[in-house]
Amino acid sequence: MAAEIVNPRSDSGTEGEEPFDPAFALHRGGKMAVRATVPVRDRDDLSLAYTPGVAKVCSAIAERPELVHDYTWKSQVVAVVTDGSAVLGLGDIGPEASLPVMEGKAILFKQFGGVDAVPIALDCRGVDEIVETVVRLAPSFGGVNLEDISAPRCFEIERKLQERLDIPVFHDDQHGTAVVTLAALRNACQLTGRPLGQLRAVISGAGAAGVAIAKILVEAGIGDVAVCDRKGVVSADREDLTDVKRQLAGFTNKAGFTGSLESALSGADVFIGVSGGTVPEAAVATMAENAMIFAMANPNPEIHPEVAHKYAAVVATGRSDYPNQINNVLAFPGIFAGALQVRASAITEGMKLAAAEALAAVVADELAADCVIPSPFDERVAPAVTAAVAAAARAEGVARR
Repeated sequence: MAAEIVNPRSDSGTEGEEPFDPAFALHRGGKMAVRATVPVRDRDDLSLAYTPGVAKVCSAIAERPELVHDYTWKSQVVAVVTDGSAVLGLGDIGPEASLPVMEGKAILFKQFGGVDAVPIALDCRGVDEIVETVVRLAPSFGGVNLEDISAPRCFEIERKLQERLDIPVFHDDQHGTAVVTLAALRNACQLTGRPLGQLRAVISGAGAAGVAIAKILVEAGIGDVAVCDRKGVVSADREDLTDVKRQLAGFTNKAGFTGSLESALSGADVFIGVSGGTVPEAAVATMAENAMIFAMANPNPEIHPEVAHKYAAVVATGRSDYPNQINNVLAFPGIFAGALQVRASAITEGMKLAAAEALAAVVADELAADCVIPSPFDERVAPAVTAAVAAAARAEGVARR
C-alpha cells in the first residue's frame, strides 16, 4: 500500500494540519503517464507490436536510418532537459526538485502543441558533462528543449549541442521569452502608431532572457536597445564583462549609454524587465510619452502595473492575473510542432522571427491597450505559430520534408 502524503503543517508549530492544499493534490503521483497508441489485445497484436514483427521494422531502420521518423515516436517527441540550477523563481534546487516543473513543461507541450515531451533531470553540472549526456540521449528524440539551466553555462551548452546534433535544440528561457516579447512589442507599436525602427528600449537583466530578447529585437530592426545588469549598462568600456556580455555590448547600445539603468531609462520608449528588483517611479516618469512597459519578473514585476499605467500606453507583465501576460507557452509548443512537422535540423533566427510575427497576427484585429498578445488559451495560437515556423524552416533550407 502506498504511503500517504500528509499535508504540510504551518511553521508556527501549532497542532493540527493546514487546510487542504490543491497544489499537492494535483501533483500527487506526478502529472504524466505513458499511454500506448496501439492495442495489444491478443497474440496477433503482440506479434506485431513486439517480436517477431518488430524485427522487420528494426531491420528496415538499420538499412535506412531516416525511417526512424516514420516508424517510431522520434519525430513527435521532445526531451525537456534541465540540471535544476535555475528553476523558475526558485533558483538552484537540484534535479529532483525540478521534476514537477519539467513535468509541467511536458504537459504544456502536449496540451498546447500536440507534441509529446519527456522530462529529463540530469545530476551533473559541467558544460561538457551535460552536452555529452544529451548527445547520447538524442537518438530517442526529435528535439531538445533546454530548461532552467543557469547562465552563462546555458549559452555554451546550447551552442555546443546545436553544433553536434542535427535536431532542433532550443533553450526556452532565452528564445521563448524573446519570441513572445517581440510579438507583444510589434502589436504595441501598431497600437501606438510607432515603427519598431524608431524605438529605443532598455532591458533590465543580462541573463539568458535579456540576452536573447536583445538579439531578437536587433534582428527585428529596433532602433536601439541598451541592456543593464546589476552594475548598470552593458557597454564596451566596461572591464568586468563576461564573454557573453562583451558580445552583447558589440551589437547593442548604439547610443553609447554608460552608468545606471535609471539614467538609460530617461527618454526611452520601451522598458523590458527580466531581472527582478524594483525600478523607482521617479525613473519611470522620465521615459518618453506613451511608453511601453513590459515588467515581467514574477511574482513582483520590476514596475508595478499601477505605477506603469501612469506613464505607459501599453503595460505587460509575466503574471496571469494582469492583461498582456508574456508567457512562453505562447511560443514553444508551436515552434517545436512546426520544426518537427518538417523534420527541421535546427531552429533558426528566421523561424523565431516568423513565430513572433504569427503570434502577433493572431490578435491583429483585436488590438487594444489590454490586448497586444493572445491568451495562452486562444486556440488560434499553436496552429498559427506551427504553420509559420514550418514555412520558415523550408524557406531557410533546414527542413527535411
